[in-house]
Amino acid sequence: MANSPPLLGGSSLLSLSLAAVLLAVLGFRIASAAGGEQPLSKIAIHDAVFALHENASVRAHPLVLGLEGEDTEWVVVDFESPAPAEDDWVAVFSPANFNSSTCPPIDPRQHAPFICSAPIKYKFANESSSDYTKTGNASLEFQLINQRADFSFALFSGGLSNPKLVAVSNIINFANPKAPLYPRLSQGKSWDEMTVTWTSGYNIDEATPFVEWGVKGETQTRSPAGTLTFQQNSMCGPPARTVGWRDPGFIHTSFLKDLWPNAEYTYRLGHRLANNSYVWSKAYSFKSSPYPGEDSLQRVVIFGDMGKAERDGSNEYNNYQPGSLNTTDQLIKDLDNIDIVFHIGDITYANGYISQWDQFTSMIEPIASTVPYMIASGNHERDAPGTGSFYDTNDSGGECGVLAETMFYVPAENRAKFWYSTDYGMFRFCIANSEHDWREGSEQYKFIENCFATVDRQKQPWLIFAVHRVLGYSSLDYYGLMGSFEEPMGRDSLQKLWQKYKVDMAFYGHVHNYERTCPIYQNQCVNLERSHYSGTVNGTIHVVVGGGGSQLSYFSDLQPIWSLYRDFDFGFVKLTAFNHSSLLFEYKKSRDGKVYDSFTISREYRDVLACVHDGCEPTTLAS
Repeated sequence: MANSPPLLGGSSLLSLSLAAVLLAVLGFRIASAAGGEQPLSKIAIHDAVFALHENASVRAHPLVLGLEGEDTEWVVVDFESPAPAEDDWVAVFSPANFNSSTCPPIDPRQHAPFICSAPIKYKFANESSSDYTKTGNASLEFQLINQRADFSFALFSGGLSNPKLVAVSNIINFANPKAPLYPRLSQGKSWDEMTVTWTSGYNIDEATPFVEWGVKGETQTRSPAGTLTFQQNSMCGPPARTVGWRDPGFIHTSFLKDLWPNAEYTYRLGHRLANNSYVWSKAYSFKSSPYPGEDSLQRVVIFGDMGKAERDGSNEYNNYQPGSLNTTDQLIKDLDNIDIVFHIGDITYANGYISQWDQFTSMIEPIASTVPYMIASGNHERDAPGTGSFYDTNDSGGECGVLAETMFYVPAENRAKFWYSTDYGMFRFCIANSEHDWREGSEQYKFIENCFATVDRQKQPWLIFAVHRVLGYSSLDYYGLMGSFEEPMGRDSLQKLWQKYKVDMAFYGHVHNYERTCPIYQNQCVNLERSHYSGTVNGTIHVVVGGGGSQLSYFSDLQPIWSLYRDFDFGFVKLTAFNHSSLLFEYKKSRDGKVYDSFTISREYRDVLACVHDGCEPTTLAS
């Protein structure tokens, strides 16, 4: 880990090297055990050979999609092969011209036709017809979303490891491939500001982006939007810089300011073209944030490591993100009872296949267009060798944070560093970035302490810390083998801050399961209750909530005394603040939305002020 700062307690080369090895090996083993393999990476696209057969064909219909403004449609693909085999497969390419003679080879082993990019999804040819290998004829259905380019379908033989291009289909397209789509809401830098981020195919020299919005039923106003994009050379390595590259389009963000608290607003995305005509999205709505400290019902959802899956079953033969659709669907079902969502790292697991970010923003659109969808940076967003990440791995597939910090807005002072605070009513959230140094003396450590120190607990009694990797407590099997039950160096520096500032709860992803601790300080339970806590805040409850959708992680055979509840399943946490002195915690499974673990907290302001071990203000008997 050549770019890491010195370790606490010594900066010898031996110590630094040992820490680097531990971090890298542990990170790899967790990823190997729980992260799976990105399905598109299984395709040896650089080995594809040109083997078009005159008796093979692929036909896709309908030819034009989204004629009534839809951003997703089902497509039927009929195909035939004179030599059908079990491992034949059909790929969806976008843009449609994937075998351009002008595309330079990415890999010296690559054969003509030079396939410029991996497909955006695929299915095996025999998925819907067991007779395919006998008849050579079959049909598949794909669900396509509008991704700013045309589509074609290709039939390959030779399986994923030795692909031979047998036939290519006609081209199909959306009626307006550039349409504004997939809005993502986020809290702004102040409580009365909402940001709207969306994706389109319109650059600023072609159309002016804006949001038309206002209190529901009242006069609407318009706010301009800024526009960002990035190029292939912004990527830090393969596959994002090679076969995983796909033009991301243009990402627009508008800042809706001076909002009234708890008001319902309507909005729609707009682009004014050069000829003064307009392109509009469909209409959306959101409820604005309560005033900080306001006493009202406030409901928060927290999870990590969700990823994405395709509703048509594409790409999922190795069960890569088996729980992501269930989590998404449960949140959509309960959306009327959710005010804000925190997805704390490992967002899409695109791992350098950039087309997957569109797929993800489409999947979460019903949620993210309605409530703030706040994200944190995980290893699969940020880590790339030699780019300043705390972990010198390529878990991001060469994205090195560019996709996450561009596709989503967070109210950080520097989005590349990706740590921020945000207030929601009676809550203060301090969101850290485990992929940058968090240890005492670091820039991020100072941010974390300032976030804790500046909250007024009389107005915002519920203080929440969240970060991707487990910087607190987890009985993951590999952490158990390390003998620490935490990320190496995880809580060494931070536990004094949690205790001093009486942090209520700390949330983590990275480990793909659910686990809740007792209120704990320095490995010791400071409260023996399990389901109800009252009185002095004398320790922090640590929660692993990394079961958003990616393959699950195994627990250690040993269950530490501080581990009150463990669940090897997909799920999420919901916090409900009823007022300043009453909070409900619920863990729900994604498969049924039912509560499987819960507790309540009841306390008064004086309980937050009370003196506790390593958390006392100085006192004097002077009068």
